[in-house]
This record gives sequence, structure tokens and C-alpha cells, in this order.
Amino acid sequence: ATSIDNYLVVPVIREAQTKTLEGILLILGDSLERARSRKLSPSEMSGSTFTISNMGMYGIESFTAIINPPESAILAIGSIVDTYVKVGQAMIEKPIMKLTICTDHRVVDGVAAANFINEVKNTLENPYLLI
Repeated sequence: ATSIDNYLVVPVIREAQTKTLEGILLILGDSLERARSRKLSPSEMSGSTFTISNMGMYGIESFTAIINPPESAILAIGSIVDTYVKVGQAMIEKPIMKLTICTDHRVVDGVAAANFINEVKNTLENPYLLI
């Protein structure tokens, strides 16, 4: 989802599961550029199954995103905040980012959503897994 003036536009990346990370980034960059110049067609903004919403860039630490029907889920990404956490007996500062997922439970159950969030967490903590 990207903001254009006072509203959101959600470009759709079709069959993302078949694309490489580089391929997705190329498509996303092109889609966002065309969305911001109002050249994205209605068919390029419909038929999605999942949305990623990032308010972290606005300093929002956490939020609850609302599913856009007929999607099955939406992932809300908050800002990264340096936070003190206990590791063993010591308190150390670590960058923490909150993720929230909202799902349509007619399509996705809570266990699948929790497993997905854990996979995202593991990948973000170990980005070499994307290579």
C-alpha cells in the first residue's frame, strides 16, 4: 500500500510466490512509481490476497491494519525502536520492530498466522536466508 495525496493505493504483485526477491522489488518499484504518477490501471490494484502495510516510516510503533476484502490477511509493520531487553542477567539494547497480522479466519486460522509471523521474524533476524 502506498499513500497518494490523501488516500491509499494498493498495487498488486501477482504470483509473488513464483518471483525472486529482486523480481518483486523491480515490480514493486515500477508499480509504486506508476501509482504515484496516477498511471496504474484498476486491474493492477485489484484481486490481491494479502497486503503489507508499513506505518513504521511515520514513527508508528504498532497498529492494527484492517483487511481489504476479499483478501485473506494484512501484515502491519511498525517502526524499529531501540529497546532494552533482558539477555541472561544483563539488560542490552536491541532494535525491536512490532509486526501484527490480521486474518480472515474463514480462510486462515490463528496457528497458520502465528507460523507465518515466526517465519517473517526468523527471516528478518537472519536476512542471509533470502539469498
